[in-house]
Amino acid sequence: MNQYDLNLILNPNLSAEQVQIEKDYIENAVKNAGGEVAGLDELGNRRLAYQVAKDREGYYLMYAIRSSGNPEKEIATSLRLRDNVRRVLVVRDRPEWKTKKA
Repeated sequence: MNQYDLNLILNPNLSAEQVQIEKDYIENAVKNAGGEVAGLDELGNRRLAYQVAKDREGYYLMYAIRSSGNPEKEIATSLRLRDNVRRVLVVRDRPEWKTKKA
């Protein structure tokens, strides 16, 4: 199975219930694409480098995903259709990026 990183920026003005609804939708989108969620880092509201949809902040979610196929396009396409999702980035994790220092 291949390891992927799924990074999302959500609308910063969401309530806790709305964030939970978005997280449930994201997990279902990953499962529908044939993957499984291995981990989640929820960073919360952070300042953006530039404005996105007239917001200077965004709610950050970073998922670790395992999948046997190539889910990048399928997951990103379904998540970009959501109103509260500002940015989506799916990156394949490569073992050569994790090197040990001597």
